[in-house]
Amino acid sequence: MKRDYSDITGEQGYLNLLDYILKHGEQKGDRTGTGTLTVLGAQLRFNLDEGFPLLTTKKVHFKSVVHELLWFLSGDTNVKYLQENGVRIWNEWATAEQTAKFNRPEGELGPIYGHQWRNYGATKKADGSYNNDGVDQIKRVIHEIKTNPDSRRLIVSGWNPAEADQVALPPCHTFFQFFVVNGKLSCQLIMRSNDNFLGAPFNICSYFLLLMMVSQVCNLEVGEFIWNAGDCHLYNNHIEQAKEQLSRSLFKPPQVILNKNIDNIFDFGFDDIQLIDYQSHPAIKAPIAV
Repeated sequence: MKRDYSDITGEQGYLNLLDYILKHGEQKGDRTGTGTLTVLGAQLRFNLDEGFPLLTTKKVHFKSVVHELLWFLSGDTNVKYLQENGVRIWNEWATAEQTAKFNRPEGELGPIYGHQWRNYGATKKADGSYNNDGVDQIKRVIHEIKTNPDSRRLIVSGWNPAEADQVALPPCHTFFQFFVVNGKLSCQLIMRSNDNFLGAPFNICSYFLLLMMVSQVCNLEVGEFIWNAGDCHLYNNHIEQAKEQLSRSLFKPPQVILNKNIDNIFDFGFDDIQLIDYQSHPAIKAPIAV
């Protein structure tokens, strides 16, 4: 199937980007020593009218997407919650060997997403933990959306330069911005680094789900989600898997239904988020680069 990266919408847009990286990516070294095919600067756009953007050309573990997002929103930075709910995606960075590099106990990841979203700039205690005196960016941005929807400062930053070297994996999705017009809420995400085969499908679903949740609690309709990546790469040991995915046809995208009784974003639980009519090709296994 011929693919043209001029189409950047929906799952087809994602596949077009994957194909573009295979054809035009430059070989580049990386932190993990795996090697990548890389392009700089990419954009994809998603609209709820086209369905929920969970890939159908390979199965994506939606349970992990949901639990990870709820974990971020809670402000938690320990993998215990994820592991108790059968989510393994952060395990490689939570081993005793990894956390010991930062004098933290096994399982404690430090100032990653949950910390930056809910306690940005907090002061550090002597034991390495943090006081609850930072900026709760999620509370702040929701308040601003409700009270000042025309603001151009509806922003959450996951990147704190003062703490970026204090974690094994600094935030890859570093900055997101909300935008309100005509009663609809849209969101734009900026990623400094993107693992196109394993990471992007999770990030796209996660932020689209976040957009739906914020829209509901702010009494707005869901607008558009725009995904932007800086260093957009395909690991060398994912190339054959990407080719296999590109050989597959698309199914109709699924739907996601939220519990309409929830009006506080921190009240959402796993059972308040339902995936409907998800049909996909089988999962494609690929090693994660640590």
